[in-house]
Amino acid sequence: MSDYKELSRSVKGSRVLVTGAASGMGRATARVFAAEGATVAVTDFNAEGAEAVAAELRGKGQQATAWALDVADPAAIKRVVGEIATAFGGLDIVINNAGISGISAIDGDGYEDLWERHIAILLTSHPRVIRAALPYLRQSKHPRIVNIASTEALGATATHSTYSAAKAGVTGLTRSLAVELGPEGITVNCICPGPITTAMTDRVSLEHKTIYAKRRTALKRYGDPEEVAHMTLSLCLPAASFLTGAVIPVDGGLMARNA
Repeated sequence: MSDYKELSRSVKGSRVLVTGAASGMGRATARVFAAEGATVAVTDFNAEGAEAVAAELRGKGQQATAWALDVADPAAIKRVVGEIATAFGGLDIVINNAGISGISAIDGDGYEDLWERHIAILLTSHPRVIRAALPYLRQSKHPRIVNIASTEALGATATHSTYSAAKAGVTGLTRSLAVELGPEGITVNCICPGPITTAMTDRVSLEHKTIYAKRRTALKRYGDPEEVAHMTLSLCLPAASFLTGAVIPVDGGLMARNA
């Protein structure tokens, strides 16, 4: 029987890139990692929002820098990832979180445009960010990639087909890259958040959120962004070295229910 191995549960000193970090789950993720001693690149299309988050973290004595990043722009991804790696002296963790929402019936007038935008931002941006970061991750002692998908990748809602298709693509990408990059020690995992209280769900009234949560989730409530962020953190610990290719619902038990 092998001796007990001490595995680190600290990300202190890790260099972390988070996309879509100006609000919601991305902001919560930046806060959680910074609080644990990581150096965080707060990136977002909303430059002012990203800087506000980074300034908040620096005000607490934590390490964070903001970059404006439109993940639909491949040239910007290459440039910004390179700038971050240069500024931080490398990269250890990449968290693909940037997202948008939108719905359309399959025969809706705006369906084609919404499809293109969802695929570009919710799916195509993931491998682009990973490709840009890969040379730096290969130099890391504990390289981690976490992709944020959705329970819409695991189930379906009417008029959400563009979103669901993109998020399902993220789960497939995650599994494939886990197999491809595994021999190099790079883990690739995916989180599928369920109903979470963020700006994207603000359009749903509190009354309807409560009804939905009580009917659909085991915990009878919406989740908080921080509850997703802490799962992301767990996947990025040095000790999480044998976990890869996982697709993990963080959904209050939504996917576990039959009715």
